[in-house]
Amino acid sequence: MKIFTLNPKTNRVCKILGTDYPLVQGGMAWVANAELAAAVSNAGGLGIIAAAATPKNILEQEIIKVRKLLKPGKNFGLNIMLMSPTADDALEIAAEYKIPVVTTGAGSPGKVLERLKPLGTIVIPVIASVAQAKRVEKQGADAVVAEGMEAGGHIGELTTMVLTPQIVRAVNIPVICAGGIVDGHGIAAAFMLGAEGVQLGTRFVCCSECTVHENYKNAIVEARDRSTAVTGQSLGHPVRCLRNKLTAEFEKLEKNNAPASEIEALGTGKLRAAVVNGDTEWGSLMAGQSAAMVNDIKPAREIIVEIFDEARKLLSEGVE
Repeated sequence: MKIFTLNPKTNRVCKILGTDYPLVQGGMAWVANAELAAAVSNAGGLGIIAAAATPKNILEQEIIKVRKLLKPGKNFGLNIMLMSPTADDALEIAAEYKIPVVTTGAGSPGKVLERLKPLGTIVIPVIASVAQAKRVEKQGADAVVAEGMEAGGHIGELTTMVLTPQIVRAVNIPVICAGGIVDGHGIAAAFMLGAEGVQLGTRFVCCSECTVHENYKNAIVEARDRSTAVTGQSLGHPVRCLRNKLTAEFEKLEKNNAPASEIEALGTGKLRAAVVNGDTEWGSLMAGQSAAMVNDIKPAREIIVEIFDEARKLLSEGVE
């Protein structure tokens, strides 16, 4: 399998996104706002604003804000979670504001591709299986994000190590690897698996420009190898987050076969509680298994330069 280059002049992800690094910031609900997106984009990656279930007027404000914060020539993207009740509003905002790049998740991106591709928008679905990757390639996707179950938030069933090379072999469009990546070793591994780019989420929660509550950041920094749990599996929408009283209650309800309505009610408003209020006991601290490898909080630029310098060295010299 060919190992792709990190050189922005020849790397297909960099050329598609117009970035200095083949890096996409994850579209994390309540976390990925204008400040974070601008910081990542200005540092040479592609910053993403998460539409999630954001009301239309607030999402428009974030888009206006990020454009004021971006340096000349820098792009940004919008993530549309297709199962969200406000997904259609986000799609129309993407069209109206001519968002340069849109990533999608949690659903079929057919209507997004049909609406935005004629406008020149780069559309990159987040996928979790070979079948999904092949389908979106036929529909016109410019690239895919192959996200393994190590990731935080909503996850699939396959690990990054297994998923990425299968997707690479199945499609001709660029593959961006996600799930469990926080450093140069992770990037080097992704490229060895055939990926042409990476997406990082958890690592950017712990950057200086991220506006989440400090308690959330500190919980990630203090995480250990088995600090995450997967909740909501009985509902068919598994979510990975840091273990706390909330995850213990989810596990209890699911073990006792509680009604879906009761389980869903438990999760309502819990992500906001973590991100905004800093509730580390009953808030949903969405984070990937890679949280155990995040040991500090620093500017996005420092993170990006450091991890790609490390990746280049590993890919050119090999791991001792």
